[in-house]
Amino acid sequence: MGESNRDICHQSEGPPSSDYLGCFSCTTFNILAPIYKRLDGKNCESEFRELWCGRNESILDRLLNLKSAIICLQEFWMGNEELVGMYEKRLGDTGYVTYKLARTNNRGDGLLTAVHQNHFHVLNYREVLFHDIGDRVAQLLHVELLVHSSQDQLAKMEKEALVVNTHLIFPHDSSYCFLRLKQVYKILQYIESYCHEYQLPPVPIILCGDWNGSKKGNVYKFLRSQGLVSSYDSAHHYTDNGEDSCKWVSHRNHRGNVCGVDFIWLLNPNKHRKPLKESFIEAVLGNINNLLLQVPTKGVDPLHLLETDGSYITYSQFSQAVAELGLTGHTQDGLNNEDIKDLWERIDTDGDGVIDLSHFARAWNPCTFLKQIEEDGEENSSRPKETLSKPISATTIGFNVNKAMLFPLEVETGVWPENYSLSDHAQLTVEFSPVQLHFS
Repeated sequence: MGESNRDICHQSEGPPSSDYLGCFSCTTFNILAPIYKRLDGKNCESEFRELWCGRNESILDRLLNLKSAIICLQEFWMGNEELVGMYEKRLGDTGYVTYKLARTNNRGDGLLTAVHQNHFHVLNYREVLFHDIGDRVAQLLHVELLVHSSQDQLAKMEKEALVVNTHLIFPHDSSYCFLRLKQVYKILQYIESYCHEYQLPPVPIILCGDWNGSKKGNVYKFLRSQGLVSSYDSAHHYTDNGEDSCKWVSHRNHRGNVCGVDFIWLLNPNKHRKPLKESFIEAVLGNINNLLLQVPTKGVDPLHLLETDGSYITYSQFSQAVAELGLTGHTQDGLNNEDIKDLWERIDTDGDGVIDLSHFARAWNPCTFLKQIEEDGEENSSRPKETLSKPISATTIGFNVNKAMLFPLEVETGVWPENYSLSDHAQLTVEFSPVQLHFS
């Protein structure tokens, strides 16, 4: 198929305004590791050098043609030295510095993040190991935007940002949705601890990767409750609800289903966000609610899990129900006693030790997150985050989303083209412009 490019960054279209200070682009792409690409149901692409080598050369051609300042790749075949060398050489020869991170337990693939040295200076690099049943990992890069002669207005501004690249576990069944929530929670916890450790001023945060979940899921709602914005949806003025939730796709999975799972999230330091733990508790309650709704389809009365007389439940009954739903079975990523107590306190608002079932059912309405966002005001930029270690100054930098594109172009209309062969994921590229944030 034709692989035409649309210009994603126009830095030569006249002088920048007082609020527009140049632009840069960021690309995220799950490149489908050859060890996972099935050719005929039996053989993997990794067995045929000419196939995996040719496909990855084509991927590199496209990435280098885009000239994104930041490239985040998932399913990077770490287990093959030739492929690793191919990416390091071609990216390095064109000005990128690269960082690689293999998944734990020798899974064979991992992450690669490349930063172009003309745009950013990497101040620090950290690796996040989830130690969960999927051996997932994340990369955190602390970067500083480089100032060029045409961008003098940036000179007196804080120019640092955090960039994260990750690949969440695939939701093989409903129990994996909780693990994905825990993985995102770990990332956000790590970001908070990193900012506290280095006493960072307020900085914009960009989260890239394959999130293995759509806009309809609790991971999406959890991230939105933390003030993050889906850059692609922002650029196209799509909302969180209704038809906008499925206007685009970015992946055709091994089951043949198409869905939108690849995101570049943006969090500006002037965005209001709820306390992280509070948002996580709400997300877990939403996940429990979804699991309970699925129980009847399996021929079991959901109230049976609660072992109640039908009018109220106690803490012990609630704890047992959580265990029956499979949310406490994993040492690292299951709910511990403290987590369960936090959930209970969130529901037992009057603290009398019992909860009426009608109240219990309303306690974790899946719409809670988005309703709260609407009440707070999505574009409310006057309230700083309560978790920052330093106050926001008038010289704080943020990022505007200028435009965003998916490739191949057909996926932007929800169609997966049969003749697309670079990967089983689409490539997402977003153009950002740094701006000075204003506060009242």
